[in-house]
Amino acid sequence: MNNRPIGVFDSGVGGLTAIPHILKELPNERLIYFGDTARTPYGSKAKTTIKHFTRQIVDFLISKDVKMIVIACNTITSTCLDYLQELYPHIPFIGIIEPAAQKVAQISHVENNIGIIATKVTTRERTYIESIHRYNPKLSLYDKSCPIFVPLIEEGIIDNEIMELSVKYYLDDFINGNHIDTLVLGCTHYPLVRKTIKKIYSNLKIVNPSFEIIKSVKSTLIKENLLANNPSYENIFYASDLSENFINMINSIFGEANVKIDFKNFDLDELDTK
Repeated sequence: MNNRPIGVFDSGVGGLTAIPHILKELPNERLIYFGDTARTPYGSKAKTTIKHFTRQIVDFLISKDVKMIVIACNTITSTCLDYLQELYPHIPFIGIIEPAAQKVAQISHVENNIGIIATKVTTRERTYIESIHRYNPKLSLYDKSCPIFVPLIEEGIIDNEIMELSVKYYLDDFINGNHIDTLVLGCTHYPLVRKTIKKIYSNLKIVNPSFEIIKSVKSTLIKENLLANNPSYENIFYASDLSENFINMINSIFGEANVKIDFKNFDLDELDTK
């Protein structure tokens, strides 16, 4: 047993979509979450910049004595997972892509056409395609970057005509041209527009990595003998910018889950001192 907290981080608000699943499945665990809302989105940034920001955040989480770190961001997982595992071999890291790749391979057959939508960086790294093909090289996979989704979501533009038009702009030709029947939401922001996607393309089977990651978190805790039994502290949530839009997003994500979350504002200058 180990009552230290689990560190979870993301480039912005998207990683929060994984939190309700973790809290529900692992009620005895406590979390320290960091959302880099001041510097989001990461999906269009240079790989060196993403690595620099990520190392700052991980150093901060380690300073809080976390026992494991969950990367609740597809862009960071695709660019930094191996890098982080080499830098910090004593800390178990869980990326969000591998659990989703396993799920896709489990539910798909050679006649399926699987689409992966993600940020430009995640698509360019081809991490999803390579990961899924390791489990089943015969699957037909297609990917598409949807760069406008994250800034729209961060602005709270989700359930309206602008988002519907954006979804159609990126996905109509992609889905119809490739006869996509299964769609992977390859960015943790995208579950927030799942209803819109499903409304437009009702026959799609949708895979949500924010849900699938909990399986890897749980199995690693058991394997490493890190499960908590009676922690004496509460979950702590940090954000580098507590904007009005961000507060609205928190309410949107956690309102349906009936979970109360209080965020602490975090000065990015402190990252350089941790």
